Amino acid sequence: MSTDMRYPIGQFVKPDTITTAHVQQWIDELGGSAEQLRHAVAGLTPQQWDTPYRPGGWTVRQVVHHVADAQMHNYIRFKRALTEEEPEVNVWEHDGWAEMADSRTEPPEVSLQLIEALNRRWVTLLRSLEAADFKRTYLHPVMGRMRLDEALGLFVWHIRHHVAHITHLRQRMGW
Repeated sequence: MSTDMRYPIGQFVKPDTITTAHVQQWIDELGGSAEQLRHAVAGLTPQQWDTPYRPGGWTVRQVVHHVADAQMHNYIRFKRALTEEEPEVNVWEHDGWAEMADSRTEPPEVSLQLIEALNRRWVTLLRSLEAADFKRTYLHPVMGRMRLDEALGLFVWHIRHHVAHITHLRQRMGW
């Protein structure tokens, strides 16, 4: 575990070789990630929802809404890569999205339900793919060419990373 509150589980480390076992593990983890996030936020009070996970960081509410925003982007990136030849995907301004009214004020339950529904569809899609499908790519303006298998690993790490933001805050605060 990292002592850097921005990266409580460390930064994403891509395996040198991504195996079928990695992909299956990541699909399974994606399938359970909404439940893990829901468990991480269970029982929070309104004041706790609006507590930043670290000084200068997003509130727990904003983190949950950010995960939903990220999942939507990533799901669409996957579908585009599966239906287009190496599409160029968009970069989105995470901090700007987190400051919008829906991320600052909407009940987190809205995004928890969205994540559950989206991940259900995404896992169904992923389980239908052949090994070769995970080698398809998209072009990210900052990260370059991304294969779907490595993108899946990164996306699953991203959810784990934000769940850890919340669970580490709860541990530090004694919640």
